[in-house]
Amino acid sequence: MIVLWTDSLIFALIAVLTGLAVYLHGHEPFRRPLQKVAGSRSGMISLVVLLFFVVIGLLDSVHFRPQTGVDHDIISLLDYWATPLRQQGEKTYSAPFAVTLYSKEMTTQADGSTRWDYPRLQYGGRHLANPETDRWPDILQKSLYGFFQGASLFVFFMVLLWTILKERCRNALTGATAKAVWATVFILVSLSYMLCYLSGYYHVLGTDKVGEDVFYQSIKSIRTGLVIGTLTTLVMLPLAVVFGILAGYFRGWIDDVIQYVYTTLNSIPSVLLIAASILMVQVYMANHEEDFTSVVVRADMRLLFLCLILGVTSWTGLCRLLRGETLKLREMEYVQAATALGVGQGMILLRHILPNVMHIVLISVVLDFSSLVLAEAVLSYINIGVDPTTYSWGNMINGARLEMAREPIVWWSLSAAFVFMFTLVLAANLFADAVQEAFDPRRSGRE
Repeated sequence: MIVLWTDSLIFALIAVLTGLAVYLHGHEPFRRPLQKVAGSRSGMISLVVLLFFVVIGLLDSVHFRPQTGVDHDIISLLDYWATPLRQQGEKTYSAPFAVTLYSKEMTTQADGSTRWDYPRLQYGGRHLANPETDRWPDILQKSLYGFFQGASLFVFFMVLLWTILKERCRNALTGATAKAVWATVFILVSLSYMLCYLSGYYHVLGTDKVGEDVFYQSIKSIRTGLVIGTLTTLVMLPLAVVFGILAGYFRGWIDDVIQYVYTTLNSIPSVLLIAASILMVQVYMANHEEDFTSVVVRADMRLLFLCLILGVTSWTGLCRLLRGETLKLREMEYVQAATALGVGQGMILLRHILPNVMHIVLISVVLDFSSLVLAEAVLSYINIGVDPTTYSWGNMINGARLEMAREPIVWWSLSAAFVFMFTLVLAANLFADAVQEAFDPRRSGRE
């Protein structure tokens, strides 16, 4: 097993989030908002979709070097599962569910003659003897079969879960929100199984210029989007929380210094700062080639550095919010009483200030996640984002830029990146709305 830098940070973040969840569950001020989030139908449905993406990202974050086969570089569990999609490439473009290439070529017929025609794909639809008449009935049949298998798998685990759980837990599975959640899980499992089953016979989202499966590219890009959204938050959060609370509580020269730092940082164009940082890491890797012998390791280092620089440039907004909130909290009666009783400033910050700004932190983190996912797409589009060898929606959009000018147009790479990114960002935004409504004290006070 090989642990990349981003892999270690991802699993460290999971451990921190698990500990934070246990901590918040035992505190009454957070229990009620969390219960409100759990009672939100749209919030829980979006959370299920996010967790579905997270599971795929985690499968793509367990890396190892295979001992046998044609692979000699580092691969992940997701790569191992999707070996047919990785290795069954075509010559060039092919449309979704196509059985021929997208462009005509001079082909050799069975009798030795040549003809200007669309060549058959090497893998897509190769099981069809007569593609003109058998393709769409075969696609429909295999779609229904794959959907039925996925639905059967879901029903099996639901029956098993219902048998194992106690009566009180069974009642929790029958509420209105729970039914919506299980319906979402049913749709995700069934459709995913259907697409995976179909991908064994067709390129369900077509192939790109070099013949690589677009469905495989879209799935692999999930990890990149999640890493950008989560690890950047891991870098940004401590800076924003510590500096924001210190500036608001101590005021004076400490407040002046912190304001000067983030005002100066905001004055630097973030695109130029990111471009300069990416150039620095490229120069470093070029001068230390012996430490970056693998393409995966080089791409991972650039991804990690991109998360770091995005975190350094994106903490200022939350810092401003926390500074303003702390300025208000330090004048509250309970803080003044604690100061008069001789409670240490460190204890006041930890016991009175930090818990009362956590709702702002949670709301900002969830809201910033979707903007960071979109930022990766924009940065990769202008070639200062992740490494070109890294699978990402930004690289897919960048690669599809010239394809849109072809005739006939090649539309499926851009559409696939858009659909996957739109689904993730929409789920994140809906979940952010539920979190904001639950943790916003102004809304809670009106209930």
